[in-house]
Amino acid sequence: MTGGRVLDEAYVEAVLALVERVPPGRVVTYGLLADAVGRGGPRLVGRVMALHGGGVPWWRVVRADGRPADCHEGTAGRLLAAEGVPLRGSGRVDLPVAVWHPDAR
Repeated sequence: MTGGRVLDEAYVEAVLALVERVPPGRVVTYGLLADAVGRGGPRLVGRVMALHGGGVPWWRVVRADGRPADCHEGTAGRLLAAEGVPLRGSGRVDLPVAVWHPDAR
């Protein structure tokens, strides 16, 4: 249970399947994932990633302002840089250059 609600297994699988498709060197936002799945929102996608995202390239999912995930002791930024994702001096991803748009539903 998460916040009194059980995550729908089909939703979890849909989110994770999209994250698996994000190419190295590119990123997707929580909101773009939610839009592509067709329901839920960025926070629900974040919950899916927090609970079930360890087996997919979780570091390729970033916030709408380009900030990488801050879990795993800040390793997301290093993993993104190693893949050649363009980062700004602030450590945020240069979204106009790096964003990957998942296919809608």
